[in-house]
Amino acid sequence: MKPRLSAVVFVLLAMLPLGLSTRAGAQQRKLVTDRSQTREANPVNLDEWRGKTVMFIGAHPDDEVSCLGTFAKLIKNGNTVYIVHLTSGNKGSRDLDMTSERLAMIRRQEDIAPNGTVGIPEKNIFFVGYDDGMLEYVPEKELVEKVCWFIRKYRPDALFCFDPGSQWVQWHKTDHRMAAKVALDGARAAAYHLYFPHHRINEGLQPYTLVDFFFRGSVESNFKIDITDVAELKFQAACKHTSQWGKGNAKYTGPEMDPQDKERQRERIMRKDPDGRIYERFRRVQESLSF
Repeated sequence: MKPRLSAVVFVLLAMLPLGLSTRAGAQQRKLVTDRSQTREANPVNLDEWRGKTVMFIGAHPDDEVSCLGTFAKLIKNGNTVYIVHLTSGNKGSRDLDMTSERLAMIRRQEDIAPNGTVGIPEKNIFFVGYDDGMLEYVPEKELVEKVCWFIRKYRPDALFCFDPGSQWVQWHKTDHRMAAKVALDGARAAAYHLYFPHHRINEGLQPYTLVDFFFRGSVESNFKIDITDVAELKFQAACKHTSQWGKGNAKYTGPEMDPQDKERQRERIMRKDPDGRIYERFRRVQESLSF
């Protein structure tokens, strides 16, 4: 009898930590779930913004298309938009007759033209020039310093970039992952004069703290912007990226997009919500992320 009792006690004792662990795990999962319910951002109406500066930091020429409705509204109201592309976009073609050098030139013009459609002048668009698809192999410190420089130089009131994730790293395709990471790290570094001090010593660029972030491509969006009135402009802009979307990616024949590809772009961009309006969505964070 005693051996049986000992065995039972042993089993119960062995199960106790498992039970505690299970309950702890359940509590942890609940905590993560609760945290993942991203709180609503401050409902500031971007239609009321006047005289502000915003910056987009992305990987490729065309990454900003998802924000062009918002940018069109901001520019219409007298705000300034800067676009920073970390790569030249010189690899993304399936046309076997295309070269990297030619593609980089095409994509540059394909980006300048649509941004001009919504009012962003060429002088406000920067092509840093790294090879497409290779950002993850560039030293991160080098990338962070470049982003930090742009932020200190132009001192934006808000930064638009890919979503790095909140409680976990959000998956993006190559280049987008690194662009998300270094955009945020560059913004953090910009706030402290001891990071890259030569910016201040040699160029007089002072520390600058960003407190408004709009993360595009987010699975945790908490903020939407009604772009119904400028959606047609966004559609026209998107159709200028001929080398990237549709038949022009397989065989580039010129700047005019194929009619069927245009129609697909129209269906995608002009898609309405149940309330009959068209929105761009972001995860907005309104606080300093500098440590």
